[in-house]
Amino acid sequence: VDPGGWYEALASSAPVHAAEEALLGMHAAGLPWWGSIALAAAGLRGLLTLPLAAQQRRILAKVENLQPEIKNIAKRLNQEVAVCAHQLGWSKRIARLIYLKNMRRFVSELYVRDNCHPFKATVLVWIQLPMWIFMSVALRNLSTGVAHSEGFSVQEQLAVGGVLWFPDLTTSDSTWILPISVGVVNLLIVELFALQRLGMTRFQVCVTYFVRAMSVLMVPVAATVPSSIAFYWLCSSLMGLAQNLLLCSPRFRRLCRIPPTRSHSDTPYKDLFAAFCAKFKSRK
Repeated sequence: VDPGGWYEALASSAPVHAAEEALLGMHAAGLPWWGSIALAAAGLRGLLTLPLAAQQRRILAKVENLQPEIKNIAKRLNQEVAVCAHQLGWSKRIARLIYLKNMRRFVSELYVRDNCHPFKATVLVWIQLPMWIFMSVALRNLSTGVAHSEGFSVQEQLAVGGVLWFPDLTTSDSTWILPISVGVVNLLIVELFALQRLGMTRFQVCVTYFVRAMSVLMVPVAATVPSSIAFYWLCSSLMGLAQNLLLCSPRFRRLCRIPPTRSHSDTPYKDLFAAFCAKFKSRK
């Protein structure tokens, strides 16, 4: 990497230093390094992304509940435009443009009325992804000896700060257990999303296949980075899986004020298991 390039700027940025200080603080409080990494992943997922994920589900539920009203507006508007086109002699192209312009305006008014513009549902991604990157770069700094703290080498502590089959957090996992686990958990998250979406659009199908491919690609990437980073990725993914399962719970959804929808189920875990079994059997 070019020392003066973008990675150097990222590695020395304020958010990365803040992540380093947070990890050092948890370790100074008495936690082993593996425990500090696990707590950091759990804390960020639980305190920051879980409320955002609940907000995302709330917005998407409102958008889903608007669909019948949007279909009725589209049907009525189509009839009105057809009448005007016949009376005023509009071409098909002009009629189509007028229909789309008015349809966008009506839908936008509905989003404002119910405070559920779909763009708000993307806030989770814009916060979660940078947070994941900052923590990963901070762990790389600590694991490669770039970061020091008051005269002692954090790298030396991380070299004996692991657990189980990865006692050295500064080296990659030669057993590939961490990398493969990261890939498997991420694929489970993708499949959980896919099983909850009936009748996905072509765009949603393409996005699902893309994320599946990225989950598989994460395996060789995780095999080349220090175990501290792969372990953080695994902990973060496990928390993400738990978070997605929690947000399926009817009781938790009511607690988060997520409106019920047509696709909502009172027995989500039973339905997910049945859908998974049906999907598995259909591939045999």
